Amino acid sequence: MSKPEQTAKTAYGDLSLIRRLFRELRPWTLHIVAIFAISLLATPLALLTPVPLKIAVDSVLGDQAVPGVLQPLIPAGAESSDQSLLVFTAVMFVGVAVLSQLQDLASTVLRTYTGERLVLSVRSKLFERTQRLSLAYHDRVGTSDSAYRIQDDAKALQYLAVDSVVSIVTAVSTFTAMIYVTARIDLTLALVSLSVSPILLVFAHSFRRRLRKQARGVKKLESGALSVVQEVLGALRVVKAFGQEDREHGRFVTRAGDGMRARLGLAVSQGLYALGIGATIGFGGAAVLYVGVRQVQRGAMTLGDLLLVMGYLTQLYAPLKTMAKKAGSLQTNLASAERVFGLLDEPYETPERPDARHLDRARGAVTFEEVTFAYEPTRPVIRGVSFDVPAGARVGISGTTGAGKTTLMGLLTRFYDPLTGRILLDGVDLRDLAVRDLRAQYGIVLQEPVLFSTSIGENIAYARPDAGDRDIVAAARAANAHDFIQALPEGYATQVGDRGLRLSGGERQRISLARAFLKDAPILILDEPTSSVDVHTEAVILEAMDRLMSGRTSFMIAHRLGTLELCNTQMVIEEGRVASTVTSERVGGRRPTSSVHP
Repeated sequence: MSKPEQTAKTAYGDLSLIRRLFRELRPWTLHIVAIFAISLLATPLALLTPVPLKIAVDSVLGDQAVPGVLQPLIPAGAESSDQSLLVFTAVMFVGVAVLSQLQDLASTVLRTYTGERLVLSVRSKLFERTQRLSLAYHDRVGTSDSAYRIQDDAKALQYLAVDSVVSIVTAVSTFTAMIYVTARIDLTLALVSLSVSPILLVFAHSFRRRLRKQARGVKKLESGALSVVQEVLGALRVVKAFGQEDREHGRFVTRAGDGMRARLGLAVSQGLYALGIGATIGFGGAAVLYVGVRQVQRGAMTLGDLLLVMGYLTQLYAPLKTMAKKAGSLQTNLASAERVFGLLDEPYETPERPDARHLDRARGAVTFEEVTFAYEPTRPVIRGVSFDVPAGARVGISGTTGAGKTTLMGLLTRFYDPLTGRILLDGVDLRDLAVRDLRAQYGIVLQEPVLFSTSIGENIAYARPDAGDRDIVAAARAANAHDFIQALPEGYATQVGDRGLRLSGGERQRISLARAFLKDAPILILDEPTSSVDVHTEAVILEAMDRLMSGRTSFMIAHRLGTLELCNTQMVIEEGRVASTVTSERVGGRRPTSSVHP
């Protein structure tokens, strides 16, 4: 089931978000500057749009001379006749329209390119961060939330950086230019048109927090719906076996319905915000029209000037509408940006020390000293465990479900860090070693083998990507897997399917063993490696594991004591403590070379 969303940070101030956004944009500075430059061309083109109409009304139909400010645009001799001036006006109208479309095309292409590259970069960082966060984080938060942030929330940075910021800056520059030109024509109309600005600012401030809060809720609910999809598809065999399709469908509809209602609530809030902005702008336009008509009636301005001002007024209020509209969607995308930066800022729960020691190949001596661990502070799973394992020992670990066996191995591989005590490898605290070097010392075979949707050969080579075909085949032979692989139509090139489900459980386990042979790590962790196979397959796997364990420090977890006969020491874990340790005289027909000291 889904887990509650938890991150290192759940909310950021606007200034901190803007700073983080600019930090992410640093590699794309030239692209953003080019987008700004191209977008700013829209301002002079917008200023030129109503000019042909003024010339046609005042200078072609009327007897007014072309204003001096427009004289440089008129070709020599065009003012000599109304016909020539009308032709120029028509050509100018077409020219401005074509240039506006070319500017829009260039802006769209560059925005799309920059935005897609930015999203790819952010998704790459999020994916890398998600992989490197500790298992404790993923156990607590779940994987669907991280997947949603990578796939969906990352797109918000494209919107913020390329669409919102550029559009708002362009709108501000256009607004400023329109106010200046309108004031030059008639200062009174400019002041009237500006009178609505304080009301717009009040609207923006009052709705900002409300919209951001609602947007956060929408993202959380959408992530919850995605978690249901991932859970059901990952456990489809169980769902079908128990006939629970209708139940899971209902669970999904409930989660998705909650998200839908949240989105509707957000849409209503954005709509009310836009309604208030639109009504305010409408009142402003009506006031300008009223005052302008009175100015024409008094002879204070020409009809052409009024039409020009009204044309500019339409474009003056368009940026205000743009800024108002962007402010609504801006809060939604800022909520997504919070989630993106929250994941990027999530601290590593198994941090690597700056002076971490590098390790080539360990001998394999392991020591636990009074180790305590808990997933939740009030419920310890490991309680003061101490034992010493010499290099090359084979340790069998048994105990009831939930006793802490797998957690013990998770601490050994440093998937988690102890709350108290320490774990030593060859006398060195695991926390003093480079994490990558430490993990290279372990070969792990799990109860449920993890295979990827590639070929058998690639799955074996996952332990050592640079391995050649000869090494892969040798590892498969050692794991008693070569014969069944060769019998397949495509041999080592056979695709295993989603999570390896085209193969049987025993075949998947032998491929997992071959992967461990190929890695050739000095320490082995075998977690219930034969619990899901039949007796005959178990014998084949145990024979391979006996070879694999030879000369390596090995930890084998099993419920069936017969499986642990390969080990020279058997350790029983009860309620997070070492209950007993028994050392045998022989291991697989041979005398042991070492023992475990609790």
